[in-house]
Amino acid sequence: MSSFGDLNRVNTNIQSLDSQLSLNRINRDLADNQLKLSTGLRINRAEDDAAGYAIATKLNSRVAGLEQALQNVGDAKSVLDIAESSFDTVMDSLIEMKALATQAANDTLGENERGYIGAQIEKLAEDINDVANQTVFQDSELLNGAVDASSGAATNTGDFSLTFQVGERSSDTLTTDLSAVNIGELFAAGGDTEIGAASGAISATAAGTGGQGGLSFDAATADDFRSFIDAVDTAIEGMNERVNEIGMTQSSLSIREVTLSQSISANSSASSRIMDADFAKEQSESVRLQILQQTSTSALAQANMGPQSVLGFLG
Repeated sequence: MSSFGDLNRVNTNIQSLDSQLSLNRINRDLADNQLKLSTGLRINRAEDDAAGYAIATKLNSRVAGLEQALQNVGDAKSVLDIAESSFDTVMDSLIEMKALATQAANDTLGENERGYIGAQIEKLAEDINDVANQTVFQDSELLNGAVDASSGAATNTGDFSLTFQVGERSSDTLTTDLSAVNIGELFAAGGDTEIGAASGAISATAAGTGGQGGLSFDAATADDFRSFIDAVDTAIEGMNERVNEIGMTQSSLSIREVTLSQSISANSSASSRIMDADFAKEQSESVRLQILQQTSTSALAQANMGPQSVLGFLG
C-alpha cells in the first residue's frame, strides 16, 4: 500500500502497483465466479474445497453404483418374468392333462378313445420339455436345472441358481433358485415311476443329463387314468411351489427397487448441496466483482497518470 510521499517518486509507482494487485485479485475472483456459473458447480477442483471434494466424490461413486444396481434389479425382474411366463405355459399344459385324464377315467370311453387321450397327453409332455428348452436368457437355460461343472451342460435336474447384484456394495446380493421344469422332475423326480393300477400301463421316465424324461401310455384303463389324475395334481402342486418362489423373489426385487430409488435421490441431494453452485448468490457476486473491476481499472489509470504531476516541479 502506498504511503505519504510515494506520489513524489517516479521511478517506482507504488500506487500503480497497489492498483494492479487489487485488479489482479478481482480478475482472479471474477474468473472463478464465471467458472462456477458456467459449470454450475461450487467446487470445480480440489483446491476450491478439498474436504468437500473428497466427500462429494464418494457420494457420486455411490450414486453411480446405486444407479447400476437399479438397472440390475430391472434386468433381474425381466429374467424372472421370462421364467414365470414359461411356468404359466407349463401349468396350462398340466391343467389340460388333468382334464384329459379325467375324461379318460370315465367308463363311457373305450380302449381306442383312451389310447387317443394317452397320445395327446404324451404330446403335452413333449411340449412341456420344449418349453424348458426354449426358456433362455443370455444363453442361460433357466428351466433345465443345474449346470454340470465339468461339461457346462444342463443336467435337467436340481436348481439353476441366479445371484443378482442389487446394491453398490459387494454384499448387496439376492440369490434365487429356479428348479428344473420337465416331465421327469414333475412326474418321476425319484427315478423311473409306474403310474396306475396295471403295471407299466402309464410310466414316467426320470430326467438326467441324457434327457428330460417323458410319459408313456400303454393300454391304460380307467383306473390307471384315475391314478394319473393324482400324479398330475402332485405335478401342479410342484409348479405352484415354483411360482410361489418366483413371486417372493419378485416381491423382494420390487422392494429393493423402491429402496434404491430413494437412496439415489438422497445421495444425489447430499452431493448437490456440497458441489452445486448457488446461482443467485454467484450472480450477485458477479455483479459486485464487475463493478470492482471497473473501479480498479479506473484507479489504475489514475495511478499511472500520477507521476505526471511531478513534472510540475520542473517548471
